[in-house]
Amino acid sequence: MHVNFDKFSEGILVGDELVIDGGMATFVVTEKIRNDLHCKCTDPGLLLPRAKLSFWRDRKLVERNFGLPTLSAKDWADIEFGITEGVDCIALSFVKDANDIKHLKTYLSRRSLEHIKIFAKIESLESLKNLKDIIEASDGVMVARGDLGVQIPLEQIPAIQEVIVELCRNLNKPVIVASQLLESMVEYPTPTRAEVADVSEAVRQYADAIMLSAESAIGAYPEKALSVLRAASERMESWSREENMQRLLPQYQLAIALPDRISEQICTSAVEMANNLAVDAIFVYTKHGHMASLLSRNRPNPPIFAFTDDANSRKSMNLYWGVIPLQLPLSKSMDDNFKQTIKLLKSKGSVKPGDSVLVVADSDLNQPRAASSVFQSIQVRLVD
Repeated sequence: MHVNFDKFSEGILVGDELVIDGGMATFVVTEKIRNDLHCKCTDPGLLLPRAKLSFWRDRKLVERNFGLPTLSAKDWADIEFGITEGVDCIALSFVKDANDIKHLKTYLSRRSLEHIKIFAKIESLESLKNLKDIIEASDGVMVARGDLGVQIPLEQIPAIQEVIVELCRNLNKPVIVASQLLESMVEYPTPTRAEVADVSEAVRQYADAIMLSAESAIGAYPEKALSVLRAASERMESWSREENMQRLLPQYQLAIALPDRISEQICTSAVEMANNLAVDAIFVYTKHGHMASLLSRNRPNPPIFAFTDDANSRKSMNLYWGVIPLQLPLSKSMDDNFKQTIKLLKSKGSVKPGDSVLVVADSDLNQPRAASSVFQSIQVRLVD
């Protein structure tokens, strides 16, 4: 096997294990001659192009820092292609620290492309060491379990996933759990029961989204895989509501400035009211989606319908847990907005006469974000 990288064998000792794609095949280093490694296969398997290689010593990853940039020349070319095609978000691979995110955000800002969201893919030991800073700098996070499993022992992945999901919720950043959710459905029309349990566990942890990879990209049964993903997710969410699990969620104060603290407390109180009163829906009228995200962070029982007149906000809110974003013209009159949106949702069958709705008005709807939050309010209304 030829590896086109001069420093590939640097720091490697005889006896180290070379693991292919997290365990698809394994070799042990038997001899090192200058830059060449002679290896013996201990676990035969399929060696695919662009396979991910890692070295292990005494069951620990051999960490090596070659000083390579997070974004290569090809990555920048791909970003330019994505911008040309009008992408809504970019998932940045192998993030080492918050500076990787800030660098790309600065680049987009200079081109007035702040609406493109940056998601950090957590898939390396370096990213885990700087996890909180990376999450705070990002617009969201993807738990890339396939690549993460190349760098950490497999038995640690479930606990690390739960830590990442919980930290993202506490910091009010959407989190996607991805990779190998229904891997067997790449070839077979039905998943293993263990895979269904894995999907359900991600939903139980309150991940904002779960994502298929090879199942839909190259799999033989992409539509069936999506159907299984939806069915398993809906059942676990239904069970969670029946058990009222949201009552158990701890809340952490994020805001420092008084207006932001008011927004946070209003949304926490609104969700508590919605759960206690068993309302049928939560309505929030928002410009930038901030209040919708704070409501989502509390994982309420009823669905959150978020109304905005901004196209980019509607797209970004699609990733928030429990939020159904809708774009339509909004006025300064809350009564007019409520009548308009009730009419719309009645026509869709989302609400019906007699339903109770908790309404949250966001101060950012008609004012800059820095303005006072005194215009925020909570109301409970009945659908006529």
